[in-house]
Amino acid sequence: MNSFERMQNRLQGKTVDRPPNFDIFMVFAAHFINQPLTKYYLDYHVLVEANLAMVENFNVDIMQAISDPYRETHDFGAAIEFPADDLPVCKIPLLNEPDDLNRLSIPKPENGKRMSDRLEAIRSMKEKVGNAIPVMGWVEGALAEAGDLRGVGTVMMDIYERPDWLKDLLEITVELEIAFVEAQIAAGADIIGIGDALCSQISPAMYREFALPYEQRIIAAIHAKGALARLHICGDTNQIVDDMIKTGADIIDLDWMVDMHATCERYGDSVAFCGNFDPVKVMLRGTPEEVYAATEQSIYMPGNRTFSAAGCEIPDKTPHHNLFAQTRALNNF
Repeated sequence: MNSFERMQNRLQGKTVDRPPNFDIFMVFAAHFINQPLTKYYLDYHVLVEANLAMVENFNVDIMQAISDPYRETHDFGAAIEFPADDLPVCKIPLLNEPDDLNRLSIPKPENGKRMSDRLEAIRSMKEKVGNAIPVMGWVEGALAEAGDLRGVGTVMMDIYERPDWLKDLLEITVELEIAFVEAQIAAGADIIGIGDALCSQISPAMYREFALPYEQRIIAAIHAKGALARLHICGDTNQIVDDMIKTGADIIDLDWMVDMHATCERYGDSVAFCGNFDPVKVMLRGTPEEVYAATEQSIYMPGNRTFSAAGCEIPDKTPHHNLFAQTRALNNF
């Protein structure tokens, strides 16, 4: 059974040789192949090489074109700084003042320097793995992208002080994300991940007003083009998980703070959940025995649809023997 078949069967609750490993790798992957983060972010060849290394060395079941949250933001026109081997930084928000929205134009993904680099990564990944391993593209959620353009703290204030203005911005960001979705699927993506981390910082009512409708539109666009949707909201989403189900996502990531067993009991027959052991306490700082136990616990859940992954990105400097322990637990399924 190859990775693509494994994913499809698990989504349907059918028999698999082992649950799929859908760990998210970024910084770890770049450093594993001895490349600085700048190259990982800016050169799709490095991104592809790093992902192939994760598949070949750690039995990961997905090729992923995820890197950082600033691809769309850069192509909107924001000034993004790329330290040699550190995370990118946007020191001055593109929408520093509300009136700046009037000057915001929507770039075409194929013309944007950084969005087109992701498209090239997806084409290269698909060429190398074909239909044996699913290829995952990535977009920011509309609210997350608003935070990237405006600053997270400022967007939080906008929810209270200028909600109608914020919705005007969200109409722009969701339009771009849908266009980016369609371009990535055309390039060969089988799955589109949606990162909307800001949503774990707002109330359920705010989520339903400022995030859920836009996630639903993005996911509808993904499905309309024949691809799968993976929703990733970092942090404690216990208070919004019932609403996350309404997005229509095929795979929903759960971070370590979420009661995965209780969530699978409620929804495991209809949605595949991915997670959810602690990426720092367990994967980075734990022992192989602890990783094995956490992996084993996460895959025996109601519904038989769960995917294995840490609650969020695999941290840099994670011991290799801990990743091998995850593999052993999956292989002994």
